[in-house]
Amino acid sequence: MQPNLVELRGLTVAFDGVPVLHGIDLDVAPGEALGLVGESGCGKSVTWLAALGLLPGKATVSGSVKVEGREVLGRPRSVLEDIRGGRIAMIFQDPSSSLNPVLKVGRQIVEALVLHRGLVGDAAKVEALRLLDLVGIPDARRRFELFPHEFSGGQCQRVMIAMALAGQPDLLIADEPTTALDATIQAQILDLLAMLRAETGMATVFISHDLGAVSQVCERICVMYSGRIVEAGPIETLFAQPRHPYTRGLFDAIPRLDGARERLIPIPGTVPNPREMPSGCAFAPRCARALDVCGRGAPALAPDGAARFLACRNPVPTAMSRPAPADTPRRERETLLEAAL
Repeated sequence: MQPNLVELRGLTVAFDGVPVLHGIDLDVAPGEALGLVGESGCGKSVTWLAALGLLPGKATVSGSVKVEGREVLGRPRSVLEDIRGGRIAMIFQDPSSSLNPVLKVGRQIVEALVLHRGLVGDAAKVEALRLLDLVGIPDARRRFELFPHEFSGGQCQRVMIAMALAGQPDLLIADEPTTALDATIQAQILDLLAMLRAETGMATVFISHDLGAVSQVCERICVMYSGRIVEAGPIETLFAQPRHPYTRGLFDAIPRLDGARERLIPIPGTVPNPREMPSGCAFAPRCARALDVCGRGAPALAPDGAARFLACRNPVPTAMSRPAPADTPRRERETLLEAAL
């Protein structure tokens, strides 16, 4: 078997002594598209910021992070800088705050090319223009000399993707890259990410609240809740039969565009405060299927069938797991895109 590109084992994070990640085990294979979903505060972004050494000094990180078998957690800054951008690149949900407002976008892309690939002068500019063309920026030669505020939100996100590609990474981490964009632009960015993965062969980790977006670009999905992975498996398996009550709740809260109008079923309550975690399963206070045993320690993530992993003592029976409307948001985006065109 081909070795994993990235392996996380027992990854924990605490801020000022308060644990927020509780032992994340995660693999990313070469060329794989992995989705990471969950509510805000579940630890999706913190997982990868910790893996790349991008958390502030008050964070305490432990565990193991290996890139092609090489341990990188706790290594010197010089080692991490070879990994960041060159092997693993990350784009964020608000491109306007990620780009330097006082530097032209062309210079910012060239800076990434100089740092990660050693290109200078005309060679760097030619490659920067190629990257802008690749991500769909029209009239790239003229826009090379523009500032970030002269681009729309979707175009700024495309510029960020171009900068991420400058180092020819093996893994692109997209941290909710479509959250601040309207539905039409979201669809374009998702299509762009899928196209770039097909052309370059790079692996992708797609962090999102949008299950429809995840279904469009990913092959495997991990559901996170309160600093733990609670369910993981192939897209087809997990979307057809979500077994963890939290995963099922996420699907029940998606509005349907087809069929009769039905009242949505929200998940009551909120993600617990890390300082006031329940003694057992973190989801138990919000779970309609909670048993007394659920308050006696957090359940471990264990195999549940051929490819699924599950952390629940009373999962949703397979017979009750109706097919989830995972493609509904995607159909809505495609309809809007067709109308716009």
